[in-house]
Amino acid sequence: MSKVLYTGKTHTTGGREGAARSSDGRLDVKLSSPGSTGAGTNPEQLFAAGWSACFIGAMGLTAGKLNVKLPAGVAVDAEVDLVNDDSGYFLAARLNVSLPGIDRATAQALVDGAHQACPYSKLTRNNIDVQIKLI
Repeated sequence: MSKVLYTGKTHTTGGREGAARSSDGRLDVKLSSPGSTGAGTNPEQLFAAGWSACFIGAMGLTAGKLNVKLPAGVAVDAEVDLVNDDSGYFLAARLNVSLPGIDRATAQALVDGAHQACPYSKLTRNNIDVQIKLI
């Protein structure tokens, strides 16, 4: 039985050259197309920020299961590409994960577990090209 834990609500106007605001007012951003001179962010940056934050949380859950403590310097550099080819527009992504002080085998187990648990990873699985790399 599923239980909704949280619902994020936003109101967006103007598309890629508009604005988005959350129902609680905590998010209030101007939007601009990637590569434009506009003052706002873009959906690809927002997706990268959300996914990387969620992925770190999923690594924390995995660390708990493995009895490992995540280092204070854990970081994920997310890159989300907006791509266009003959079939149209699509996304591709890379997550570059830094787990300083964690041995490579344990770090890989954390990344693998997080990629299985993270809702954003589940969303993208078999839908877009995703590369995850330990740095």
